[in-house]
Amino acid sequence: MANANVRVRFCPSPTGNPHVGLVRTALFNWAFARHHGGTFVFRIEDTDAARDSEESYDQLLDSLRWLGFTWDEGPEIGGPHAPYRQSQRMDIYADVAQRLRDGGYAYDCYCTTEELDARRAAARAAGKPSGYDGHCRDLTAVQLEAYQGEHRPSIVRFRMPDEPITFTDLVRGELTFTPENVPDFGILRANGAPLYTLVNPVDDALMQITHVLRGEDLLSSTPRQIALYKALMELGIATGVPEFGHLPYVMGEGNKKLSKRDPESSLNLYRERGFLPEGLLNYLSLLGWSFSKDQDIFSIEEMVAKFDIPDVNANPARFDLKKAEAINADHIRLLDPKAFADACAPWLAAPHANWEPVDFDAEAWAAIAPYAQTRVTVLSDITANVDFLFRKEPVEDQVSWDKAMKGEPAALLNSARAHLDTADWSDPESLKQAVLTAGEAHGLKLGKAQAPVRVAVTGRTVGLPLFESLQILGKDRSLSRIDAALAKLAA
Repeated sequence: MANANVRVRFCPSPTGNPHVGLVRTALFNWAFARHHGGTFVFRIEDTDAARDSEESYDQLLDSLRWLGFTWDEGPEIGGPHAPYRQSQRMDIYADVAQRLRDGGYAYDCYCTTEELDARRAAARAAGKPSGYDGHCRDLTAVQLEAYQGEHRPSIVRFRMPDEPITFTDLVRGELTFTPENVPDFGILRANGAPLYTLVNPVDDALMQITHVLRGEDLLSSTPRQIALYKALMELGIATGVPEFGHLPYVMGEGNKKLSKRDPESSLNLYRERGFLPEGLLNYLSLLGWSFSKDQDIFSIEEMVAKFDIPDVNANPARFDLKKAEAINADHIRLLDPKAFADACAPWLAAPHANWEPVDFDAEAWAAIAPYAQTRVTVLSDITANVDFLFRKEPVEDQVSWDKAMKGEPAALLNSARAHLDTADWSDPESLKQAVLTAGEAHGLKLGKAQAPVRVAVTGRTVGLPLFESLQILGKDRSLSRIDAALAKLAA
């Protein structure tokens, strides 16, 4: 049932290239909001000045637009809870942190790194949890005066409750965390800078987020956030605790979590190769969710109509590049012919094209495009498939040449040329019959007979349908290339 009160957020940090796991998280949040007629909030978590960059910020916005995601509140469009960049909300975090301290929900911690490390090591040696041990939780006035007299720097820690925290995860069901496994945690650095553990739930509370849908790797921080939400409610800052749903890991090679270091994780890779946004999103939606048992190909509109978080599978999802390519190829086939031709435009020009711009023939491209549409997996494939039309000479590929020119290629090419010279070039079937007849005279079936012709004319052993390609290239250019191949063989 639709719920217009649904408010979800996508809140990446602008560091490096967008990751496909991040895109999957954005997709599930966006589809969930659109399915329920709710609100999709786009927020930028840019409080880490050492890692965040404006270049990455711009790239994030550009990537979301390319994917077709629209946001209801966020950068560039604003909204009732602006600003939507955390770097512009520092006064808010400082105020909330002070109210937490004043209310007894947080306290100053003076422990040094060396002291913390020593106590953690001792806890591990004793077989106990090695999280923060609450050393500064209830300092006496004397201890506090002593630390301040030493001018020790202090961080601010949130005081976790002493009872277990239980919540129902929308993907994983009921979960319980015991106090010893969720110790007090820092919310402000010694220099006063707020930590993720503070800013993320504070923004969710102030922006009235109803559902937090995020990666499984953040599950361990959820009890902390729930405790902080309850404190914010008691302070009158939050109105409730959102529901949580933790999305399954996306796994790479060797059943390891797909990381930013894995080449196949970069969104830019798929964009540069010519994946369609529809194809990539279709595949990413299948990483933890399914449309139906017998249908893997669907539009984004169809996904929105069916998608809901309780249907997400908690098990890790393996990223399969071959399947992603196959699904993208299916979406290319579904394009209107003109849409396909338009989508290929970037790969028919510099820097991708290996021919001179003046040699591009729009009529030839329009004629060959329908055949190309049934053959390419990604749009960047188009360049190598059609370059024979626009180059003065076919591409030099010695591997293809050696593979095709076996046996007595000169005799076959001479025979094929003679039959092609008298064929009807307005009919690809006539060209096919010419090569077939030449092959039969040499005891070869069509597949073997056409290989030397294909390499002579296109430069490659595989490509678009040969006889349609010959027709579009034209009789004079095709026969001229066969003559050039014969001259090369004679030499």
